[in-house]
Amino acid sequence: MRGLTSMALAIWQYRFPHPFQECKRRRMSSHPLSFTPLRRIPTNTLPLPPPPSPTSNLHRTPSSRTYIPSHVYKHPSAILLELCTSMKELHQFIPLIIKNGLYSEHLFQTKLVSLFCKFGSLHEAARVFQPIEDKIDELYHTMLKGYARNSSLDDAVSFFCRMRYDGVRPVVYNFTYLLKVCGDNADLRKGKEIHCQLIVNGFASNVFAMTGVVNMYAKCRLVEEAYKMFDRMPERDLVCWNTIISGYAQNGFGKTALELVLRMQEEGKRPDSITIVSILPAVADMGSLRIGRSIHGYSMRAGFGSFVNVSTALVDMYSKCGSVGTAGLIFDRMTGKTVVSWNSMIDGYVQNGDPGAAMEIFQKMMDEQVEMTNVTVMGALHACADLGDVEQGRFVHKLLDQLELGSDVSVMNSLISMYSKCKRVDIAAEIFENLQHKTLVSWNAMILGYAQNGRINEAIDYFCKMQLQNIKPDSFTMVSVIPALAELSVLPQAKWIHGLVIRTCLDKNVFVATALVDMYAKCGAVHTARKLFDMMDERHVTTWNAMIDGYGTHGLGKAALELFEKMKKEVIKPNEVTFLCVLSACSHSGLVEEGFHYLSSMKKDYGLEPAMDHYGAMVDLLGRANRLNEAWDFIQKMPIEPAISVFGAMLGACRIHKNVELGEMAANRIFDLDPDDGGYHVLLANIYATASMWDKVARVRTTMEKKGIQKTPGWSVVELQNEVHTFYSGTTSHPQAKKIYAFLETLGDRIKAAGYMPDTNSVHDVEDVVKEQLLNSHSEKLAIAFSLLNTSPGTTIHLRKNLRVCGDCHNATKYISLVTKREIIVRDMRRFHHFKDGTCSCGDYW
Repeated sequence: MRGLTSMALAIWQYRFPHPFQECKRRRMSSHPLSFTPLRRIPTNTLPLPPPPSPTSNLHRTPSSRTYIPSHVYKHPSAILLELCTSMKELHQFIPLIIKNGLYSEHLFQTKLVSLFCKFGSLHEAARVFQPIEDKIDELYHTMLKGYARNSSLDDAVSFFCRMRYDGVRPVVYNFTYLLKVCGDNADLRKGKEIHCQLIVNGFASNVFAMTGVVNMYAKCRLVEEAYKMFDRMPERDLVCWNTIISGYAQNGFGKTALELVLRMQEEGKRPDSITIVSILPAVADMGSLRIGRSIHGYSMRAGFGSFVNVSTALVDMYSKCGSVGTAGLIFDRMTGKTVVSWNSMIDGYVQNGDPGAAMEIFQKMMDEQVEMTNVTVMGALHACADLGDVEQGRFVHKLLDQLELGSDVSVMNSLISMYSKCKRVDIAAEIFENLQHKTLVSWNAMILGYAQNGRINEAIDYFCKMQLQNIKPDSFTMVSVIPALAELSVLPQAKWIHGLVIRTCLDKNVFVATALVDMYAKCGAVHTARKLFDMMDERHVTTWNAMIDGYGTHGLGKAALELFEKMKKEVIKPNEVTFLCVLSACSHSGLVEEGFHYLSSMKKDYGLEPAMDHYGAMVDLLGRANRLNEAWDFIQKMPIEPAISVFGAMLGACRIHKNVELGEMAANRIFDLDPDDGGYHVLLANIYATASMWDKVARVRTTMEKKGIQKTPGWSVVELQNEVHTFYSGTTSHPQAKKIYAFLETLGDRIKAAGYMPDTNSVHDVEDVVKEQLLNSHSEKLAIAFSLLNTSPGTTIHLRKNLRVCGDCHNATKYISLVTKREIIVRDMRRFHHFKDGTCSCGDYW
């Protein structure tokens, strides 16, 4: 009792202040309705093993306290109690028991306590238990099971202490109940104390007790400690083997779990259905379809094919191994499907990128009136999010009240994510604000929702609010907020979040570190990104992709390809995104032959089928290299129907190289696919303007006016002293507007003296002087002038632009960097430009 007394003493003194008070309570009327317990115990529905048998050899020698007359067993009331299936029926039988004078019989007392506990009413079980003067041991054991099943771990341990105080010798099942609750609550300290009590009471070699110990340690994630207990057991039955196998599988040691299955068979134990159900999730996590099929074959040969739990585990395994078609066949052939079976099939379709099929299963589930759980609803919401179907999402939302899941925080978090992915972040925010108990997952969902919808400032605001409420961020929080800061492309903010990552000890997390690499690259600090990349102990394929893409967007195509070759040497298998990053890097650096080589290698060496984005990157590569005819032929020979992005790349290339004929052909195909996209209308108008075809420029603009198509306004952003300044083309609303325009006039004279010539070809219908004034009002020039006025000499200027840098601004910025001796880093919608000493890192190739 020494170890357990320290744990339960305070609870014991509160529940049972003094033994004399307990004696006083025992003298109360024996009628159950006359007893009022000290407090109502909260209930739940935790399943537990069956109660110990009255004839078990683990019980002490029968005495007068445990004798039950044989005529009691034959009484009709006893039979009725055995047939009782609900609380309502039980309350109907109690008056009959009292009327027949059977309430004082130990059998009926024990059975009543057992049934009340079974139906989840520990309060009424206590009202029966407390007034009984001569309590038999079996009554204590049944009551302990009730506490373990329907109350907290502390209450169960407290009652165990009372048992010992009342002189009741524990039996093995008392410990298995308590150990199971410790495992379910992951309470290692109490679990160890109960383990000590088990040893003190002589059950250290009992297979049932030690199986409970193994299970407790495994659920507390001490799988090595669990194995030590398992290995010391002189005798191991199939249940014990299944427990240790399940422990390894659930803790992410799938390979070890499989090895234990083989060892179990070598020791003469044949795997049963529980073994199969335990090992299949580990196979699913490993993604080993071959092993999964072998286990499936064994299950069929062993006669487990009709077992619902085995079939459900197979559905889950095949889905997670990417064979959702096989999972569907198994599911369709199942008889007696449980809600877990339906949930597994819904999740399987979602995980394999078929949300439409997932919603069909959900609808069929409703048609067959299968009772749904929170897992069902979360799966359906995930499918709606992937479909981007807000109407179906609202339908599922309306079901929550009917299913009584409106207070389930996990479901509400899924609801927030669904609305965010369906572009209704306003509804998501309303749900979030109304949540009474916001968890870290709730905050993460809301931050990610804002970030995914381009509302970067709100995402950062919510991250700051979360910190003010002393909620510690996790890796998912950081992976959500870091990309948001990357979009701002503000280096001081990047350094701030990096410092926070280090202070919260998340810098070793591979996903967080990958996000940091990507963020620094997008903030113009590609060399810092590479330093972080080299310092990482572990790198996923996503990490390599981020660094390759970083080099590509900075115009360092050769460095990107060198890194890709290094990736292959380290036996990291590239994916579709890797090749897209490589092709984009080739495009930004004019590496045409290399681009064709890697497009061919993608399918030939890695079995990856090029997608629309890959073909678009190749068209962009050929177009930028002024191989426009080849680009157009490439489009005509594509094995899939070209999308608007492919023709858009072609149109952009025609704009660069002033090819009117091919530009018109590409634009016509674009307008067939999407006649209302303003950006492509502007591109075509610019092509006509460069060729001085002003009548066609007017025609395009007239078409835009008739259709109400608006040109996307150009803006540039700079950050100064933790304040973000946004400049639109021609803006005069900034507090320093007059000063900025005056400075630009002076700066214009200086760069003209250095050799700058304004490119006014795209401006017409105005005088030459006005043309220059319009060019000087471009957003990036305003942002650069503001930065030059408000920073000290030699400071590097960082700015971000939402559109592609125009030719005149690109040329002017080169001269500005020359005459001011400043480095100017511009991130436009496609890439980075590093202007220094009159040159640009892109080599005028953008």
